Amino acid sequence: MSHLQDSGTYPLGSRQVHRLGYGAMQLAGPGVFGPPKDRDAAIAVLREAVAAGVNHIDTSDFYGPHITNQLIKEALAPYPDDLVIVTKVGAVRGDDASWNPAFSPEQLTRAVHDNLRNLGRDVLDVVNLRAMFDVHGPAEGSIEEPLSVLAGLQQQGLIRHIGLSNVTPTQVAQGRRICEIVCVQNQYNVAHRGDDALIDDLAREGIAYVPFFPLGGFSPLQSSILNDAAARIGATPMQTALAWLLRRSPNILLIPGTSSTRHLRENMAAGSLRLPEDVARALDGIGASEPA
Repeated sequence: MSHLQDSGTYPLGSRQVHRLGYGAMQLAGPGVFGPPKDRDAAIAVLREAVAAGVNHIDTSDFYGPHITNQLIKEALAPYPDDLVIVTKVGAVRGDDASWNPAFSPEQLTRAVHDNLRNLGRDVLDVVNLRAMFDVHGPAEGSIEEPLSVLAGLQQQGLIRHIGLSNVTPTQVAQGRRICEIVCVQNQYNVAHRGDDALIDDLAREGIAYVPFFPLGGFSPLQSSILNDAAARIGATPMQTALAWLLRRSPNILLIPGTSSTRHLRENMAAGSLRLPEDVARALDGIGASEPA
C-alpha cells in the first residue's frame, strides 16, 4: 500500500481517495465489447487492486456492455467501506460494438438503474455524464437537459455525486450552474495538453480532474523523449507518464487500466516515482514538440 500512500489523496465528492486508482475498461473483451478472454484473471486483477489499497475504481455499464460492472460485483461485493466506484452514463453500445449517444431521460434513467443492478448497489457513489456530441472528443452542445435528469435522480437518493466526462470548459461551467460537479474526466496526457487551463481552474475550486488515456489510448503515444526519460529513471514509459501526471497538479486522480496483475503492480509503483527536475522539464516540453 506504500505506493498508493506516496501518491497522496484528494477529495472525490465527500470521500478522500488515493490519487492512484484503477480503471476497469480493459477488463471487457477486445474493443471494450463482450466478455474477457480470462474471467478468472479479470477477477484477480480487481481483488489485487483493492488488496493493494485502491479505493477509487472507474467503470461504466456500457463497458461490455454490463461486463465490467458484473465482474466488479463478483470480485468485490460486499464492498469495502472506503471504496468509491465511479461510473458513466450517456452512451450505449450497438450490436456492432459502436458507441452511440443515449441522452434521453428514459435512457439515462435506465442506465442509472442498470448500473445499480449490475454493481449490486443501492446508491451510486459518483455518476459521470459523458457528453457524446462527438464520440472522439469534447464538442460544444448544451448538457442542461441530460444533467438535470441526473440531478433529479440524485435528489431521489440514487446518486451521491455527479461528474462530467468528455466535456469542454463551457460545458463544465454550465454544469456547475445546474448541480455540484465533483470531477471532470477527459483525455489528457503528457502530449495531449488541451486541458491545461481547465485543470488549473478546477484545482482552484477543489474539483478533481481524472485523465484517461495516459499513454494515448487507442492511438498510443510514440515519444522518444518519454522513452528516454523512462530509461533515465529506470522505469517504464507508462510509469513515467503516470508520475508526470501526479506531479502536474494535486487535483489529478489517475485510473490506469489493465487486465494483467503484473501491469497493475507496475502501475501502482508509479505512485512512489519522483521525477528529477530536468526529466520533468523534458517531459513538459512534449506537448509543444509532438502532436497531441
